[in-house]
Amino acid sequence: MSLAILGFCLAVTLSALLNGQTSVAVKYPSISPGLAVFLLFFFMSIVGMLEGMQIAFFAVAKLPASERGTSFFGKKTCELLFRGNGENLPGFMIGRQLTVVCSFFLVGSFTSLTIEPGMGENIFGVSD
Repeated sequence: MSLAILGFCLAVTLSALLNGQTSVAVKYPSISPGLAVFLLFFFMSIVGMLEGMQIAFFAVAKLPASERGTSFFGKKTCELLFRGNGENLPGFMIGRQLTVVCSFFLVGSFTSLTIEPGMGENIFGVSD
């Protein structure tokens, strides 16, 4: 059931973006509908990756340095985050949260509809 609801929401959002019925067409008229769809998925991906990083970093913080894996980039990331007494982790989390908030404001402007009720210009031609 939730997959059906997600699919319907995605169809409505993409239809509105491609038809210029969202506030991105009003706030940022120079952004084409195709670019708006790309930016929507880009910013949602950024938010997803940042949320996953938060979970991973808090899980890794509980591990001793010897058990943090063997990946080159994983080790370098852990060295940077947990340098000293782990002073960089709170700064990263604050920056991550600010990035998520800004991304959601942009996603909100991409997904908010500008359809006036009662005018007959509904998504998928549904009657009022």
